[in-house]
Amino acid sequence: MDRNLPIGIFDSGVGGLTVVKAIRDLLPSESIIYFGDLAHMPYGSKGTKTVKTLALNVAKFLYNQGIKILVVACNTATSNALPYIKSEFSDIPIIGVVEPGSIEALNISENKRIGVIGTTRTINSNAYLETITSIMPSARVFQYATPTLVPLIEDGWIDHPGMYLILNDYLSYFEDKDIDTLLLGCTHYPLIKKNIKLLRPALKIVDSAESTAKKVKETLEKINILSNNSESFIKFFASDISEVFIDLTKKIMGDYIEINIVEGAT
Repeated sequence: MDRNLPIGIFDSGVGGLTVVKAIRDLLPSESIIYFGDLAHMPYGSKGTKTVKTLALNVAKFLYNQGIKILVVACNTATSNALPYIKSEFSDIPIIGVVEPGSIEALNISENKRIGVIGTTRTINSNAYLETITSIMPSARVFQYATPTLVPLIEDGWIDHPGMYLILNDYLSYFEDKDIDTLLLGCTHYPLIKKNIKLLRPALKIVDSAESTAKKVKETLEKINILSNNSESFIKFFASDISEVFIDLTKKIMGDYIEINIVEGAT
């Protein structure tokens, strides 16, 4: 495999860009192609069959661009469609966001009592619960669906007082659970990490974007396909566009980026 082929990454919206940023910071020589399926966001409120179909269609689009590894930067798609995607594309490594985040949470938690927040679909899938307890059966996992957070983030409400009110209400679920670590089970949630730290400063927070970036590096090293390209690139594709998406893209990536609209890709 050509080591200088790009990394393919996708999410239902802007959240996966936190993974793009984390990979770019860790592996600046790697080229990246990102697809945001804005026309169908959020995946978290859709049925499993629909999520599988949407995720597979986006995976096909990225695969056809010529990539060396695929990152499913969406917790809902990882929880509900990862085995399905892996069965379709067996010739390239495929990484989801659940396992890296689960391992990181276990590594940093002292009392092994871990909270997880995510979309309703991700929480109902029990993906984090099953992954964490399969690694350490004695660990205690407390999950809570926080479905309002993604639309608030997508609508640019990150610094709005209403975000803090809703977020505080969600986090109150964990008050009697004695957790010392909170796993952000959605790639949108690193965007509100500072909000969570303000509300619950004692909690250790696991950013699934950073954990996934480390897993990508480890995988590329293992199969010896780290890029040696001094002229790496990033290409951004989306099935739809909005001003909020553009604004959040600037916020995450630190600059304006050109987004190519691909109608009918999914």
